[in-house]
Amino acid sequence: MKRKEFIKAIGLGSLGISVIPNVFSTNLSDKTNEETCRLQWNTLCGNIGEVYKTDAFKYVHPQKQKPNVLIYGDSISILYTSEARKQLADKATVFRLFKNGGSSHDFIPNMNTLQETMFQPNLKEGWDFNWDIIHFNVGLHDLKYLKGRNLNKDGVQVSSIETYKLNLTNSCNYLKINFPKTKLIFATTTPVPANAKGRFEGDSIRYNKAALEVLANYPDIVINDLYTFTKPHLEAWAQEPGNVHYKDVGFLAHGKEVARIISEQL
Repeated sequence: MKRKEFIKAIGLGSLGISVIPNVFSTNLSDKTNEETCRLQWNTLCGNIGEVYKTDAFKYVHPQKQKPNVLIYGDSISILYTSEARKQLADKATVFRLFKNGGSSHDFIPNMNTLQETMFQPNLKEGWDFNWDIIHFNVGLHDLKYLKGRNLNKDGVQVSSIETYKLNLTNSCNYLKINFPKTKLIFATTTPVPANAKGRFEGDSIRYNKAALEVLANYPDIVINDLYTFTKPHLEAWAQEPGNVHYKDVGFLAHGKEVARIISEQL
């Protein structure tokens, strides 16, 4: 089936999924200017690197003949990006999303912004390459409850299971259409501990089960089971009881595990 026929068949237009023109060359173009890209990236990121106190958002320039890897995810991924990048330094150039990836509602808009802001032809002398691997996760922000903008278990859940599955399906279709030659890796959502603010213990299990049901329709998407990897160390790695984030020992372990999974696909 031709590309346009496939898009029509699965009804991406009616689901609001943008199709980015496949204009990116396989190798880095000689017309890609590092200073132009760096300035654009710093504008795109704003001060988010300072907010998270990490170098995960520092500008990374693509290199010819070196695979390009994108890490997409929430604050968990923000804090393991630096270690994953360090582990893969000799094998690939590791980028990450320019912000916290948020919930599954945000995936397609964030990906569109990245592509439309940093890449040619929208950015003259911008990036001009294909992603070799995209490692992505959504879930931890979907299962949370908010009252206004604040985490609160008496509030409204960001995404029901049904909405999460629909959004994840749309996200997978988006990736398949726009990056047909890219290897995709989905990371399961890390555990929600007891007494977490705005989140219920056990919801990670429910949402990961829903994610795996969706991903069963995409057998070529690799699963990085960070939930199972993290669960035995939850108490030792947690920043504090009830906190979904981890101490350095946890994020270092996450970064090494993510790098290991990515290395297997390079």
